[in-house]
Amino acid sequence: MVKSRKLTAFITVWIVLFLFSCKIYAQEESTGYYVEEPRIFYGGLTAGANFCQVDGDYYAGYHKTGANFGGIVYAQLKKHIALSMEILYSEKGSKSNYVRVLGSTSTLAILKYGINTNYAEIPVMLNYFDKRKSHFGVGLSYSQLVGATETIQTDPAPPPIDLTKYPFKKSDINVLAGVQLHLVKGLFLNVRFQYSVVPFRTNIPPEPYARSSQYQNLWVVRFMYLFI
Repeated sequence: MVKSRKLTAFITVWIVLFLFSCKIYAQEESTGYYVEEPRIFYGGLTAGANFCQVDGDYYAGYHKTGANFGGIVYAQLKKHIALSMEILYSEKGSKSNYVRVLGSTSTLAILKYGINTNYAEIPVMLNYFDKRKSHFGVGLSYSQLVGATETIQTDPAPPPIDLTKYPFKKSDINVLAGVQLHLVKGLFLNVRFQYSVVPFRTNIPPEPYARSSQYQNLWVVRFMYLFI
């Protein structure tokens, strides 16, 4: 019930943000031609993919992909400086890419392994704009966990460990850095790197299943449309 309420609140805020952005866009287009008018607030929509790994699960490489979409609002502080806030749905985690034998003398092998963590995420960034409106930003994000699964397939089966005893934290804080390349009017290509500031799980399965702490590590590739 609590997760359902959190997800409902997230969707409601996202819809309000979308309608707010559409209203601004409609007001500009009503003139019949494109006129760029300075203003403090402007917004848009963004959608793309996360390419993820988890530092601490013994599987290196960005083999896990997940959705990343939502709304964004900018507040212009100076001519080339703007603060941005996003409300996103973001899927993170990891995925194995090879069979791993547990120890040199063990007969147990992990055939498949994966972590799926789904978040309602709010990134806040400070951005610098050039003359073409391409911009670079750095900041932090707060993520609230809305769902998570962890799967393991071993030989022989079943796995000798209950992963449900090692839950993920309810929240995650990431540091962010990204660039937004202005392609055409209103349309941007966004590439972003983000990493957990603190571990998103510390109560982890014992060796040799995982290491002492786990961190989200991901690249984000998205298209963003701003109503500007």
